[in-house]
Amino acid sequence: MVDGSSSSIIASTQKHMPRRRFLQLLAAAGSVATAGIPKISQATEQHFLPRDLSFHNTHTGERVALTYFEQGQYQSGALQEIDNLFRDHRTGEVHPIDPNLLNILYKLRETLQTDRPFHIISGYRSPLSNSIMHSHSNGVAKNSLHMQGKAVDIRIEGVNTRYIRDAAISLQQGGVGYYPSSDFVHVDTGMVRYW
Repeated sequence: MVDGSSSSIIASTQKHMPRRRFLQLLAAAGSVATAGIPKISQATEQHFLPRDLSFHNTHTGERVALTYFEQGQYQSGALQEIDNLFRDHRTGEVHPIDPNLLNILYKLRETLQTDRPFHIISGYRSPLSNSIMHSHSNGVAKNSLHMQGKAVDIRIEGVNTRYIRDAAISLQQGGVGYYPSSDFVHVDTGMVRYW
C-alpha cells in the first residue's frame, strides 16, 4: 500500500529519471517487499502430492491399486491392504510393511515412467519361511530384511529387470539385488548397497 508521502516521492523520482530505470527500481522494490513472504518449496509441494501404487501378488493372484499417501499423511486403510497383499504366502502371516519401502517403489515407478503394477515375488517373510528358504539357497540372507517388512522382490510386466535394477540403483536409496535367472529385482530400505 502506498501512502501520500510515498506517492509524492515516487512522482518526484519519476520526473528526474529515465522511465526504463524508474521501472527497474520499482520492480526491485517490489521484490524486496515480497522477499520476506515464505514461498512453498517444491519439496513441500511434493510432500502433499498423492502417491499411488498398484500391485499384483504372483502367488495369490490378488491385485490392488490404491493411494497410500495423501494430503501429507499415510492412509491407514491403504497400508493395511498393502500389508495383507505382501503377506507371507506360505504361512499367511501379515506384518507391517515399512512405508519407506513404498516410497522407494513410488520413486522407482516414476523413474521408470510406468503405471503398470509391481509384481510381488516376495514381500514379508516369516522367520520360519525365511529359515526354510535360507537352508535351500545361498541367495537368501539369514537375517533378511523381508522378515522386518523392509524388503520386496519385484518385476514389472513388459519391463526388463535390468532396467528396473538400473533405475533402483539410480535412486541411491537402500539395497538393490539383481537376480536375472529368476527374473526379479530385490529392493529394500537398508543401507545403500548393490549385488
